[in-house]
Amino acid sequence: MDVNERIKAVLVEHPVVLFMKGTPKYPMCGFSSRAVQALEEAGADYHAVNVLADPEVRAALPHFSNWPTFPQLFIQGELIGGCDVIEDLNSAGELARMVADVASQAHG
Repeated sequence: MDVNERIKAVLVEHPVVLFMKGTPKYPMCGFSSRAVQALEEAGADYHAVNVLADPEVRAALPHFSNWPTFPQLFIQGELIGGCDVIEDLNSAGELARMVADVASQAHG
């Protein structure tokens, strides 16, 4: 399975995915840390992928998503954006609504 197929498989399997540097418990960059904090505040149930542990994904994802930096948040397989976008959505209360919609679809 090539790297783009692996990325697609993760996005199909998990409705909310954060591709980040490090892990939610041990983020390895400030932007990833802030993205995790915003997701936690929004009550998101998400899957994190540590791109530092997977150099293939780290190299391929910016081309796949057309977004140059990490972290990258995907909801329902669609790129939402990076740290600034995640924080802006969280402050506006939109992030909580988006992840709640996903959770209700998963359970409904």
